[in-house]
Amino acid sequence: MALKFNSAYPSMDDLRNKAMRRIPKFAFEYLDGGCNEDVSISRNTSEIRAVQLQPRYLRNTGISSTKTTILGMEYDAPFGIAPVGLQGLMWPNSPEILAKAAFAHNIPFILSTVTTMSIERASELTEGNAWFQLYNPAEDVVRDDIINRAEAAGCPVLVLLCDVPTFAYRPRDIRNGLALPPKMSLTNMLQILGKPTWALNTLKHGQPAFETLKPYTPEGLNLRELGQFMDKTFSGRLNEERIKPIRDRWKGKLVLKGVASEQDTQDAIRMGFDGIIVSNHGGRQLDAAQSTINSLSEIAATYSDQIEIMMDSGLRSGPDIARTIASGAKFTFMGRSFLYGCGALGDQGGDHTISMLKTQFKQVMEQLCCEHVEDLPKHLITS
Repeated sequence: MALKFNSAYPSMDDLRNKAMRRIPKFAFEYLDGGCNEDVSISRNTSEIRAVQLQPRYLRNTGISSTKTTILGMEYDAPFGIAPVGLQGLMWPNSPEILAKAAFAHNIPFILSTVTTMSIERASELTEGNAWFQLYNPAEDVVRDDIINRAEAAGCPVLVLLCDVPTFAYRPRDIRNGLALPPKMSLTNMLQILGKPTWALNTLKHGQPAFETLKPYTPEGLNLRELGQFMDKTFSGRLNEERIKPIRDRWKGKLVLKGVASEQDTQDAIRMGFDGIIVSNHGGRQLDAAQSTINSLSEIAATYSDQIEIMMDSGLRSGPDIARTIASGAKFTFMGRSFLYGCGALGDQGGDHTISMLKTQFKQVMEQLCCEHVEDLPKHLITS
């Protein structure tokens, strides 16, 4: 499809700055922040950008193609939309905006268990092509029912989240009342009144709710009771005993998200996963974590021929995507970046952000004189 984007916002910083002006402070800080002192979130991006690529100008090369294949599926670019919880809080109707845009651009959209759109609606908007990320329920009956719904919806890939064994310590969210149990303060209400476009769109689309979880949520819960319900119903801890019945039940591709070590990669291969997503949850869980690009480089050096390796956390641009693939990832995902786009440009935010990233990424490939995505590692400058 033709790539057109708003020339007033040609960079991710432009989108972020516009989004910050349109989203209430408590919601923007939930989107934008990391944990503790935000060391990990900044390290992720800065260390991706330390990667250097070498062009080969005198080679006889043809037209650069951004198409790539992951888990047996061909996409038009080597990046997709990562799962993000509470998307509708950050910008009303954003999961629908992003699912539609991803489908139109032929890139993957991953739906989070705890976002504000149901599995069934995601399937409808993507004609059964949405991936689904499972935040593992503590009760087997809930787990099995969600998996059955994902299968019935045609989801080709089930993504298991492994990097949330506990709730993160996020000072901004605590201050803003978005920790568990959440609360809505007078300060937050005043912030909403100061962002009329966000407020009117929320009125139009309704208060965000955990749509996939509605069948399992008792009616009439107040905010404190919702926090207790979430804490009781979901367990972020994964081990082989918990994974085996999921692997046995799920007939599609199975991916482990949140891998940050060679040891967990070995275990994922042994347990029969088809792919891993190297991730540290966007710097939102462990502030002392290694950057994702460094974890990726170590893992890919040994295991790239044994399992399909993807990466998220820290990518913000087309050059970042190229750097990451050159460092050993076969595919990449971004979360915040697309919500900056929705916050800045509303219904046009998904299409704009994807078009901008595709354009940036293809320019890098052409500048390197690289014809195929899988050839990017040949351009990596190693120390």
